[in-house]
Amino acid sequence: MALPLVFALVGCQSPSGGPTPTSVGIPPAELIDPNGYGDSPSLPVDRDMFRVGERIRVAQRPAALPTRKTCLALSGGGAFGAYQAGLLVGWSETGTRPAFDAVTGVSTGALVAVLAFLGPDYDSEMRRVYTSLRTEDIYTRRRGVRTLWSDALADNAPLARQIDRVLTPETVTRLASEHQKGRRLYIGTTDLEGRRPVVWDLGAIAARGEPGSRELIAKLLLASAAIPAFFPPVEVPVDVDGQRLTERHVDGGVTQNVFFRPPQVPRDLRLRPPAEFLYGSDMYVIVAGKLFADAEVVQPRVLKVAAGSVSTLIYAETRAELTKLYMTAMISGMNYHLAAIPAEFPASSSSTEFNPSEMTRMFEEGRRQILAGTAWRASPPGTADSETMVQRAGTRLTRTPSAAPTDR
Repeated sequence: MALPLVFALVGCQSPSGGPTPTSVGIPPAELIDPNGYGDSPSLPVDRDMFRVGERIRVAQRPAALPTRKTCLALSGGGAFGAYQAGLLVGWSETGTRPAFDAVTGVSTGALVAVLAFLGPDYDSEMRRVYTSLRTEDIYTRRRGVRTLWSDALADNAPLARQIDRVLTPETVTRLASEHQKGRRLYIGTTDLEGRRPVVWDLGAIAARGEPGSRELIAKLLLASAAIPAFFPPVEVPVDVDGQRLTERHVDGGVTQNVFFRPPQVPRDLRLRPPAEFLYGSDMYVIVAGKLFADAEVVQPRVLKVAAGSVSTLIYAETRAELTKLYMTAMISGMNYHLAAIPAEFPASSSSTEFNPSEMTRMFEEGRRQILAGTAWRASPPGTADSETMVQRAGTRLTRTPSAAPTDR
């Protein structure tokens, strides 16, 4: 759900300027310069990183293999979280979905993370949230000129009520119980003034059983999805050496749209190489959205250009974080599994519009993939032929059909 203010401001505008490849029906991914790759055979490419990474992973094998563990990382992505939910529900249907040792989530992925952490018993609630809720169940837009001097363009009180409905006292008790078994649940927010990511151990908060624990967890889930300027920052009370202060937290995707944390590490292994604890374990990463944005005509208007540029930046940041997770997996000797909405799937371009029919389509796509056994790829973004960097030596281009990723 980590989308900036500019998306909320963009309106419908008429096209102008000359025709672009996209406007005449030519996907930019199909355009190549035959002369642009003259030096490429001698240059390392992302596919080489994948090959080297696999060798690094194998080389981490310890003398004594540790117990195999499963970790799940869920990205932000607003309404596209329906894809994550569908994949997890379908995974339960296969009978092979593990009880994850550690789960992390950001923004919409934080809410999915809570339900995924608690297991298939919460699949019906996951389906309800991601196939039936509408935009008005998540937020209402503020109107009038005074909005420009307020802290947000929209009111996310409806989302707070949805979180309260999901986060029952029984749910918090279950979180505490699973934490005490050694399982871990983490979500991410962004400290607005500190401008840094903050990772919260929700299981530890639940396990302390202090008055207000449930309310604090609800605040943190709301903060993790608080798009800056679109939703108001969430105030989190803190105690600094006995002094009561207030931090303000916003969407975790501002600083990291997906992250990994290992399960509980025994004290005697905390200073040892990570492979001694994690080798052979599985890192599953589910992206709420696609790896690359769909091509679309961008009107020559300042807000349209800004929106398109920020969208591109968010996709690029997420891909960089996915590559970082891949390298973490290789260094730790873990098996890397990545799932995202397929490039060819006709998805909405807005992650802040909650349309039950569109969300149900994405939910069913995630479910279809896992049931068909096609959900996971073992390589990070940029390693498939259709994902490589564009190289040009001029403007004389030719069109070639783009190849779908084959490294599933």
